[in-house]
Amino acid sequence: MAHIHLPEGALPLWAVALWSVLAAAVLASAVFSLRRDGLEAKHVALGGMVAAASFAVFQVNIPVLGGVHLSLTALVGILVGPALGAIVAFVVNVLSALLGHGAWGFLGANTLVGVTEVFGGYYVFYTLRARQWEHFTAGTVATIVGLAAGSILMGAIPIVSGIRGVAITGGDLAVYMSALVAVNLGVAVIEGLITGSVVQYMASIRPDLLGERTEPGTSEVAD
Repeated sequence: MAHIHLPEGALPLWAVALWSVLAAAVLASAVFSLRRDGLEAKHVALGGMVAAASFAVFQVNIPVLGGVHLSLTALVGILVGPALGAIVAFVVNVLSALLGHGAWGFLGANTLVGVTEVFGGYYVFYTLRARQWEHFTAGTVATIVGLAAGSILMGAIPIVSGIRGVAITGGDLAVYMSALVAVNLGVAVIEGLITGSVVQYMASIRPDLLGERTEPGTSEVAD
């Protein structure tokens, strides 16, 4: 999950309000979708497990240009879908903020970044699977695309909002954020390979978690 690492108060109040309102609208839409379509108990349990895994992995900081992370957000989208995945991304950001990992003023912005990655991972993966791409390749590409979209949004938000109390502004800020996006793209490739491997393994033991039927003659772990 790309993440904006800036101190509390760095965003102007109008930007805090803007990104928070947009995030709230996305989450409200996700909740409405879940209420309309229903949610099975196994999906609730799966959502809790992927939220815990994503949160744990996300706390491991790679100290490059302010910090980059693995996140499993694309995998979250693939396993639980965009609606529940959006809720998971929000929960992970809230728990991270409680630990001081991310300012509360950036909660809305960082949630939008995470949701973008969830959506990208989900839609790209299932689009590629519909075209008969193998699980590993589809999972890898979907993760890279989803994380790339989230990283670009992460880089754009500070440029659009402006950052208070920092010496880097204007073109220098754009250059810095572009460098951070580039680093995140490199991490996205690594996470893509990991996610592709996980998806391939899950397809071999629990294809139902990917919305696929178990082939006749194969065994399936009981719920």
